[in-house]
Amino acid sequence: MDDRTSLPSYRLPAFDQDFILGDSMRGVRFLLEYAKAEEALRNWHVGSTIVVFGSARVREDGPGRQPFWYEQTRAFGRIASERGGALIVGEGGIRNNVIATGGGPGLMEAANRGAFDAGAPSIGFNIRLPHEQGPNPYSTPELTFQFHYFAMRKMHLAMRANALVVFPGGFGTLDELFEMLNLRVTDKAPPVSIVLFDEAYWRSVINFDALVENGMVDRFECELFRFADTAEEVWSRLIECGLQAHL
Repeated sequence: MDDRTSLPSYRLPAFDQDFILGDSMRGVRFLLEYAKAEEALRNWHVGSTIVVFGSARVREDGPGRQPFWYEQTRAFGRIASERGGALIVGEGGIRNNVIATGGGPGLMEAANRGAFDAGAPSIGFNIRLPHEQGPNPYSTPELTFQFHYFAMRKMHLAMRANALVVFPGGFGTLDELFEMLNLRVTDKAPPVSIVLFDEAYWRSVINFDALVENGMVDRFECELFRFADTAEEVWSRLIECGLQAHL
C-alpha cells in the first residue's frame, strides 16, 4: 500500500513550495510581498518617508562627478534624517520622513549611509535581480526588504512618500521618476515634493522643453518638480514645496 502522506497533495498548502510558487498563487505572492513589509513598517512606526532614487553604479571613489554625487546624497540622507523627524517618535508614536531607498549600492547606499550617520532608521526596498542588487550595509536591518515584483516594490516606495529626491541615474532611476510623475499628473497620488539633483545632468538627459513644445506634456506639469545642486539646496526646495519638518 502506498504512503499517501508523502505525496504533494497531502502537504499543508503553506508548506508546499511547489504549490506556493506556482502560477495560480501569483496573487497570493503579491499579497505576501505587500503584507510582510507593511507589518514591519508599522511595527517601526514609520508614518511617512522621503524616497531617494539614484544609480546603483555610482561609487564613492568613482570617476568624474561620481564622488560629488555620492557625497551630496550621503549629506542629504543625514540632513533629512536630522531635520525631518526620523529620529523622533512624534504624536501618535509615528516617525516621519524616514529615508527610503531601493536598498542597493551606489547612491542608494549613500542615502542610507547618511541616515546611519545621523543615528536614524532608514529603509531599503531591495529587488531580486541577476546582477547589481544586494542590500547595502547601512539600511536598518529590520527595515531591509527583498521583493520579487517591481510593482509591489514601487507601491511600497510610493505609498508613504512625502517627498521624492532623484539623484543622477539610468534606466531604473528614470523608470521610478516617470512613474511618480505620472501618478501625480493623473492624480493617482497625493501631492509629493519632487526634487531632481544636478540640474545640468537632468537637462542633458531629458529635454523637458521639447516635451512641452511638441505637446506631449503641459508646461505646468514640468512645475511638479524643482532642481537643486547641493544637499542643503535639496532640503530647502523640499520645504518650499510644502514638506513639513518634524524637529
